[in-house]
Amino acid sequence: MCLALLVLVIDNMVLNLAIPSLNQEMGATPSDIQWIIDAYVLAFAGLLLTAGSLSDKYGRRRFLIIGLAFFGGASLLAVLVTEPWQLIAARFLMGVGGSLVMPSTLSILMTVFDDGERRKAMAAWSAVALVGMVSGPTLGGFLLEHYWWGSVFLLNVPIAAVAIVAAVVLMPESRSAGRTIDPVGALLSIAGLTAAVYVIIEREWNIPVIALAVVALGAFVLWERRREEPMLPLHLFANRNFSGASFSILLMSFGAGAVMLMLTQYLQFVLGYGEMQAGLALLPYAVAAAIFNGVGAGLGKRLGNRVLVAAGLLLMAGGFAVMALTTGYPALLTGLVIMGMGGGLAGPSAYASLMGAIPIEHAGVGSALNDTVQQVGMALSIAVLGSVLAGRYTAEMPAGLPAVARESIGGAHAAGLGEVADQAFTSAMHLGAWVGGAFCVAAALLAFSVLRPAAPAAAAPEPAQV
Repeated sequence: MCLALLVLVIDNMVLNLAIPSLNQEMGATPSDIQWIIDAYVLAFAGLLLTAGSLSDKYGRRRFLIIGLAFFGGASLLAVLVTEPWQLIAARFLMGVGGSLVMPSTLSILMTVFDDGERRKAMAAWSAVALVGMVSGPTLGGFLLEHYWWGSVFLLNVPIAAVAIVAAVVLMPESRSAGRTIDPVGALLSIAGLTAAVYVIIEREWNIPVIALAVVALGAFVLWERRREEPMLPLHLFANRNFSGASFSILLMSFGAGAVMLMLTQYLQFVLGYGEMQAGLALLPYAVAAAIFNGVGAGLGKRLGNRVLVAAGLLLMAGGFAVMALTTGYPALLTGLVIMGMGGGLAGPSAYASLMGAIPIEHAGVGSALNDTVQQVGMALSIAVLGSVLAGRYTAEMPAGLPAVARESIGGAHAAGLGEVADQAFTSAMHLGAWVGGAFCVAAALLAFSVLRPAAPAAAAPEPAQV
């Protein structure tokens, strides 16, 4: 389970470091880069709820193994591509595999381990995610500095293969007895979520796609309310801890989603760091998050999830403020450490609030909903903050410069206009940091006002284990 999580975390962390290499070696435009990132998000977010529901019915280990095989195969395809559009297609297939893997990891944790073991298992699960954050940039930087950009995708294949073997040998199967399949709900959720995320990514008033998103998601809600055994129990949203944690995670993901997109370009283009040096420069964030994840676990019983989520989000906002007011790596280091401290406190507590309100028999769907909220927040972040970054950068560049230089900082450096581009990009990053900080403050206020200090109601009985 931890290996499955590790391969997804490392892949997402490494890809951000590869952006300059893709720009220079493959000739990927800023639009191509955004779609290389967002194609994964589109497939991942659109299929999560359906994948979680199917894993509850047919076996969580089974879907974990299928997803890992799909993800590893798509990663191998990504290594072989030669054009940006081919890499976009491979990333979409990786998103399909990821959508099968991710709900299974947390749902297996919730169903296979009993109450006495679950806390230790959750700590291990969280720790592995942070290990991926730490090792991903470092290992990815090493590969990019010594090999070609495709090596970052080749890295996924052996990890996925080992995780499949470990799942077959070590992991018991689990499923929820008596669960029925909801094909209508599945189709409506796929159509609605995919259309909604597409509109967010495109950032255009595409009326037909907007109409599809509204109609499909509206029909999904109406259909699920009528079913005796819905794919997604909508009554969960009446629980303040569930709804409050969901929206807090959404805003938190929005605030932090584009940080790596901004910082990897700032470190490599503006500060002139190599890929490995840039990866090492991001390590303080993960180290601080890992340390304060443990601190938060110790404080959780005394302070409660509401206080930790709100305090952590305010710390993240403080980190954004440091980034917005200063330049250079020493100041950036301070901001990264503060953000890591905040993320370590807020993230696990928010996820615990959400999962604690979900009956165990719906663990797969609950885990998928948690992942969906995060992915929608990240897609919104990349779309909105990416537009803010690009718009401010272009506005700061002198009007008489070539279009390629005004379009991206990579193009400006290639054209020998690095100095003016660095100033423009720094200004754009400062504005993006202010926007990210504002959303973290909004999430903190929401969490503190909505989340209940008391623990949620007791979970439903354990499902049948097979």
